[in-house]
Amino acid sequence: MPEPVDNRSANPAVEAEQPELRRRRDRRRGDYSDPRTGTMPTITPDDVSSPPPRTAPSSSWAEAAAAADAPAAPNRAPQGSAPITSVPADNPPATAPTPSSASVPTAPGTAPSVPPMPTRSSRSENRAAALAALAPDFISSPGLFVREQKPRPVGGFRGALYNLTGGGLNLGPSPRQREEDELARRISRQLQGSYNTAVLSLKGGIGKTSTTVGVGLTLAEYRGDPPCAIDANPDSGDLVERALGEGIYQQQTPRTITDLLKNVESIDSLTALARYMHHAGRLHLIAGEQDPEVSDSLTAEEYLRIRKLISGYYSVALTDCGTGVTHNAMKGILQSADNLIIAAGYAVSGAKRARSTLHWLADHGYEDLARNAIVVITDKDEVSSRVDKDAIEDHLSGICRQLIAVPHDRGVADGDLVTLDVLRPETRRAYKEIAAAIVDGYV
Repeated sequence: MPEPVDNRSANPAVEAEQPELRRRRDRRRGDYSDPRTGTMPTITPDDVSSPPPRTAPSSSWAEAAAAADAPAAPNRAPQGSAPITSVPADNPPATAPTPSSASVPTAPGTAPSVPPMPTRSSRSENRAAALAALAPDFISSPGLFVREQKPRPVGGFRGALYNLTGGGLNLGPSPRQREEDELARRISRQLQGSYNTAVLSLKGGIGKTSTTVGVGLTLAEYRGDPPCAIDANPDSGDLVERALGEGIYQQQTPRTITDLLKNVESIDSLTALARYMHHAGRLHLIAGEQDPEVSDSLTAEEYLRIRKLISGYYSVALTDCGTGVTHNAMKGILQSADNLIIAAGYAVSGAKRARSTLHWLADHGYEDLARNAIVVITDKDEVSSRVDKDAIEDHLSGICRQLIAVPHDRGVADGDLVTLDVLRPETRRAYKEIAAAIVDGYV
């Protein structure tokens, strides 16, 4: 059998003339051909889809990447790999790169431009900043996501139209209703602490007790917490009778402020205190002493003990002080009062007494109370047209914080039970204005 002929030895002239072609052929055979057969390997689809193996970065690339990432937080090196250190460009490493690292050619005297890779911490910070930028839209601007509902009109043409259309046509509340809603909002404001308003006058029979009851019932209607009214009248006050009615009060156990004082040290809960209270709806009341022999015995120290007890359970308290400002308990009442209501009438004498009361307060160390007082003029006796009401109001308005007029109302003038249901709308609105002005003095 003839021996195979080696083409390389059979044509030495070609090999001599084309040495470069031979070197290229030998390089291809050495890198890609099968060493046994000398043929090129078959390329399969798997070989095409699979990426070539990654080689370790060169030391020069590592130095440039480390220098670019220097301001950012350092990355954790993969397990089993050597840490990458930052080397200044002016001081290249003294040792040569390891044999496993392939050198990357760079321009002489210049460092390769490699963009810094974002670290995990920087990406987390960017996401947190993006969420923080979106959060105020949900928290501070809910109107961007929920359509505001127009308030429902009550009464009048707007309310009738709303009811006829089943809510399909809503013109919103009228200006008067918006004013009423604003008064309700002012009355119902949440308070931090307990506050006391004293109602006083120098003359009896001008609406002091009826104002206390009417304003107390109004506070109870609009506030979330019930108010408390204290009868500190030394002349057998009738605060509870005006709030409950004479017949109902007589049927109840007639516990008074004197009974409360005897057991004040043993009261440690609202349940225990309720035994000495009377209730006109949500208005809680402490009755005054009815016995003439002891009705004027309440001292300033005793009133302060009552006030301290009440402050632990009620945020708003009204104190009916009776007539005058010089009786025994008055010093303690004025000392603990946060603001005052000065009751007056449209009679010339009533207006003069109200002004005298304010001057007396300013001259005896209660100037702030006088300046922030609310003067309430009640048209209890329906004075004749000869009385200049505007002149009386101008006479008093300049020396107090606010002046409010209560129109004539038989539900107040008869001296009996005072209930909001039977009062005229103008009277109820006046009591709402007084209640709102009281709370304004607390905040």
